[in-house]
Amino acid sequence: MARVLLVEDNELNRDMLSRRLTKCGWQVTCAEDGLQGVRLAEQYRPDLILMDLSLPLLSGWNAARQIKADANLRSIPIIALSAHAMRDDRASALDAGCDEFETKPIEFERLIHKMSSLTVGEPPR
Repeated sequence: MARVLLVEDNELNRDMLSRRLTKCGWQVTCAEDGLQGVRLAEQYRPDLILMDLSLPLLSGWNAARQIKADANLRSIPIIALSAHAMRDDRASALDAGCDEFETKPIEFERLIHKMSSLTVGEPPR
């Protein structure tokens, strides 16, 4: 089972997305802020990280930078999640080390496609 770390401070978004991902076969671990997200990435070494960019304590941009600066974690793909759909927001996320960008509200099928394309092996069913 592929493991995903969902870093999202909004409880409703976190709950909805984690339940849908679990139904699709992903093993989901959640973090509520950027600091916890970095710590859980170090601890669990997920196959993929979904990173909200507007997070408390440590922004998603800075959390992604810290993860990508760690030689043991840099190969983990990160998909940035943001309610901001401006071209600069996508570019800033990619510059911070994110591998993909998805706007909110999340179009679930598109997100699953991106997640599957970034993980090794067969995507969950």
